[in-house]
Amino acid sequence: MAALFSTTLFLSASLLFWVQPMIARMLLPLLGGVPAVWNTCLVFFQAMLLGGYAYAHFVSTSLSIPKQMAAHFGLLAVSALTLPFGISERLIRSLSPDAPPFLWLLSALFLVVGLPFFVVASSGPLLQKWFSQTRQAAAGDPYFLYSSSNLGSLLALLVYPVLLEPHLRLHQQSRLWAIGYATMALCILCCGGAAWRARRSRAENPNAAAGEAGQDVRAAGAQPGEIISRAQRVRWLAVAFVPSSLMLGVTSYLATDIASIPLLWIVPLSVYLLSFILVFARRQIFPMSWLRWLLPAVALGVVFQILSRGTHPVWLVILIHLVFLFLAAMVCHGRLARERPVTLHLTEFYLWISLGGVLGGAFNALLAPNLFRTVLEYPLAIVFASLLRPALETAKVRPGSHALDLGLPILLGVFTAGLAVLVPFAELRSVNVRNAVIVGLPAVACFTFVDRPIRFGLGLGGILMGGWFYLGPHGKTLHVERNFFGVARVTLGQAGTLRYFVHGNTLHGEQFVDASRQCEPLAYYHRSGPLGEIFNWFQKTPAAPRVAVVGLGTGATACYAEATEQWTFYEIDPAVIRIARNTNYFSYLQSCAKTEVRVIVGDGRLRMGEAPPHHYGLIVLDAFSSDAIPVHLLTREALELYLSKLADGGLLVFHISNRYLDLEPVLGDLANQAKLIGRHWDDWNISPEESANGKEESHWVVLARRESDLGYLTKKARWLPLEGRLQPQVWTDDFSNLLGAFKWR
Repeated sequence: MAALFSTTLFLSASLLFWVQPMIARMLLPLLGGVPAVWNTCLVFFQAMLLGGYAYAHFVSTSLSIPKQMAAHFGLLAVSALTLPFGISERLIRSLSPDAPPFLWLLSALFLVVGLPFFVVASSGPLLQKWFSQTRQAAAGDPYFLYSSSNLGSLLALLVYPVLLEPHLRLHQQSRLWAIGYATMALCILCCGGAAWRARRSRAENPNAAAGEAGQDVRAAGAQPGEIISRAQRVRWLAVAFVPSSLMLGVTSYLATDIASIPLLWIVPLSVYLLSFILVFARRQIFPMSWLRWLLPAVALGVVFQILSRGTHPVWLVILIHLVFLFLAAMVCHGRLARERPVTLHLTEFYLWISLGGVLGGAFNALLAPNLFRTVLEYPLAIVFASLLRPALETAKVRPGSHALDLGLPILLGVFTAGLAVLVPFAELRSVNVRNAVIVGLPAVACFTFVDRPIRFGLGLGGILMGGWFYLGPHGKTLHVERNFFGVARVTLGQAGTLRYFVHGNTLHGEQFVDASRQCEPLAYYHRSGPLGEIFNWFQKTPAAPRVAVVGLGTGATACYAEATEQWTFYEIDPAVIRIARNTNYFSYLQSCAKTEVRVIVGDGRLRMGEAPPHHYGLIVLDAFSSDAIPVHLLTREALELYLSKLADGGLLVFHISNRYLDLEPVLGDLANQAKLIGRHWDDWNISPEESANGKEESHWVVLARRESDLGYLTKKARWLPLEGRLQPQVWTDDFSNLLGAFKWR
């Protein structure tokens, strides 16, 4: 019987984590796919999980087993009517550029997947409660089933991008999920029947039932009639809150400040789930004594990296943050496992865990972007995790210890701030030496606090606060702005000659400080690069004097705008528009364009759909440089839209520079299916002189209906023919394969 319940929980959890990326694939590209979008999605799913756990707690404490089965199967049947999943055109059209995007996303998620997710989520604690009513030997301590549940979640999370997404279209995935849902419902029926029969048997033999009840209570390590205190509930809430917040904080920090790697979010979430699997398993692999010592050491390494702004080697930086997440989650979730209550309070226990997870997610996804200009929630979570580390049993409390727990961290923060302000004036040319003095010395001092978790956690906070006075090696930050779409920064280069616009970890443009050179398009848009040649040809024989650009950046493309042309930019992020229009940072739009430039806020594909047919002579798509590329701009349906807005003889241009994705074959497959002529130029060989003049490596693709539309570009050796794959995989609104586009070398 334990195998039946384990299998059912495994299946239900797999469905939960299968549906999340599947629905994300349907909805999130409409909002650009930035880290905040996925975090908001996680908050929604955590909230629905909380609702499911609350429902499970209510029915398990208020209804008999037969009534619980009737109520649950009623919900299963009603939610089945919403399957298979699908996104209507009406829902897509309801996305307004003037409304907060996260509100639209939450409402869309609720309408599309809310009820089925709620029902499947409630099955976990409900099935464990039913199992505790059986006469199985393990029924008194059914929490090992939570490991089975999280194992199903982890495998579904890993299998989806490797097996399901590359081989099945969304409608096929949705139908297969519906089949899995029906299978789960049958398994739940069997589990309910087993629990009901066991309950009847116990009712017919009250003496045996009483003996089993006492045995069950003893198995859970608690006394009969155990009362859960308010302090216990608060502790459950705290140790569930911190790993949830930490997991989302690691995701945002790595994607924003370290490496914009597609699908990177899967790794922190997998680590988070793995910790649940390990701590609730019947056998413990990692002794808590090891974890308590490792956590502070790794925490200091993470703090050192954050303050020193080190990003290389990337794999090592990512690894140390993931190791800290694993250790912190193991410590916090380990406390949950050790403090699990008797089965009488099982559903309430899971309810508090879920509530802590929801609050942690809501703090990161909804509050932090409005409260902090940078990913400050991550350092806060590091401090909180250190504070929750259990104290060593051998630690001695001396007179005045509590006062020192506060006083010493304050002194450490002042010491760090002093070093951060004074050391840069010393003759220390080595950045590594400066980092070792400014951050390393306080870290060594902080490690002496390791026996006192509160003192150590506050000491970390002191180092982080004092360390913010250190500018680091990457130049002065002129402006930082954060919103739903991420963190945007304007920085002044160390030489003081260039201003840079960086979104997360991706360069989106730069401009000379020298006023006499401010109208030179730099970075990927240099006149000596691919875009310069495209405009040279287009402006000799324009198919129509109207240009559309999806993606604004600094507005450097506007340097090519002529007085006889009409230019329209489409930009989804209002912060990007504000920065590009602020002449204190960049003046391309105001000073360099020879014609009036119009900027339309919203998703490029949706807003371009409002343009008249065959309106533009040139369409430039410049939205594929970051980690979370808007896949919906690279599909067959998107290409059909662009062609419907492109005048006869017009050019369709894609900027596909990306550190991690090779989009050239993706466009090659699309062009071949649409019978378009394509050329591409990977301008990677940049001379030192060009680099000094602000030119960056770039890769551009140009498409046209006829070869003659490309003019002399087809005769230049550097413009190579665009080729698709031997086995084409045409991306559509229903299918894409990011793993297939990875640059694995």
